[in-house]
Amino acid sequence: MKRAFATGCAAAAMAAVMAVTAAGCAQENQDTGNGGASGPSPGGPRPGPLTWQQELRVSDALQHLTGRCMKRHGFSYAEDRSLSLRASMPVHYVQDDVAWARTYGYGGRIDAVRERQRLHNPTAAYRQGLSPERRAAFDEALDGGSDGSGVQVLSARLPGGSREVRKRLGGCTAEAEKALYGDPGAWFRASKTAGGLNALYADDLLHDRQLTTAVTAWSRCMKKAGLSYADPQAARDAIRANTARLGPSGAGKAFAAERTTAVADATCARATSLRAVATARETHYVDRLPKPYGEALDAYRRLQRQAYDRAVHIVPQRA
Repeated sequence: MKRAFATGCAAAAMAAVMAVTAAGCAQENQDTGNGGASGPSPGGPRPGPLTWQQELRVSDALQHLTGRCMKRHGFSYAEDRSLSLRASMPVHYVQDDVAWARTYGYGGRIDAVRERQRLHNPTAAYRQGLSPERRAAFDEALDGGSDGSGVQVLSARLPGGSREVRKRLGGCTAEAEKALYGDPGAWFRASKTAGGLNALYADDLLHDRQLTTAVTAWSRCMKKAGLSYADPQAARDAIRANTARLGPSGAGKAFAAERTTAVADATCARATSLRAVATARETHYVDRLPKPYGEALDAYRRLQRQAYDRAVHIVPQRA
């Protein structure tokens, strides 16, 4: 069997493939009260993941709770909800929303907006403008400050037991996480375990015959459209390289090429049912993980659901 699917940025590609199931099959669903996740039933399927819309709402709620806490301490804290719901859609390895691709391409311009916002973050600028004493007080209010007093150190061992990761948590950041997840330690451990599970089956999925067959069909479809790429990641890598090569003066031409390729990519993904195949094959391997990992994934999704159920009472869905 040819291994074209495994060439190029294989690790990045597989991380993106895994995100197909992580985001669920409801990428185009609205952010409803029960879409994307459900409680476990005895002997039934495990809880489903949140949709990306629901995950975004939880993130917005975390921002809002943190900002509210900071203002209570006498500091300014800007919440970023500048992107619309539609523009906030994550682009995973399989992107089969043709209308979205026609408007946003692969999201290159959205990424540029996000980068500008990161570089010109109003909260960072506000903090920098404070006196040294007030800046230290700001840091302490936000996450417990640098001296470590009042800070909880969370730890989690990644799947496979090879590495332990840690996180300092304090101040308004801790308050916001407690409000949504209840126990930040349990959430940290569950999220790190769930986020590392793909390492346990990545190689099997990478070489899964059904998935590689679907990717090969996608590649043939792209060739019929006049575009030669081994897999979706290769198409996106080529677009990023082209955008960088053309630079600011060629931004319009670069975006036109990005949209053309993204539309063909999404069209071929739909024509070959690539999303359905990728989701089904990842689910196949996830369902065969050792019981402790399956239980950890269930715990992660239940905590996600709890956070979302609380978030809907804190912030509205983005327009």
